[in-house]
Amino acid sequence: MKRIVAILTLVLAISTTAIAQNGRTKFAADMYQAKHEMIIEELGLTMTQQKQFMPLYEQMEREIYQVNRTARALAGEVEKKKNPSDRDYETAAAALSNTRIREGEIEAKYFEKFSKILSKKQLFQLKQTELKFTREMIGKKKNKK
Repeated sequence: MKRIVAILTLVLAISTTAIAQNGRTKFAADMYQAKHEMIIEELGLTMTQQKQFMPLYEQMEREIYQVNRTARALAGEVEKKKNPSDRDYETAAAALSNTRIREGEIEAKYFEKFSKILSKKQLFQLKQTELKFTREMIGKKKNKK
């Protein structure tokens, strides 16, 4: 009987974790979709521009996400250690600090590619729209509290 209860508890825990992760994944996908729709609308992208630009933009987002994920994972490892060394702290702090530099390098690389697809005005509007989206999401989060 104890074994059945243990197995059921394990199955429930795994199911709950899977549902929570799927919820986060769906939330992230919904956020990206909303952001992309806002960019398309605010920049007034033509269908041709959308087909050329959006895959590049998504690729840039994935690269930036990976840089941040790697730094957060490193920081998480240090937090889990019982007695992290100064070197551990230094490595994690440097990785976290360098994420912005790496993000900038990635954005600069893609700016060149975007400039072949978007007008000068649309390039400017892209950054403004990204900021607008972030402000709106932060505003919605504040209103929920």
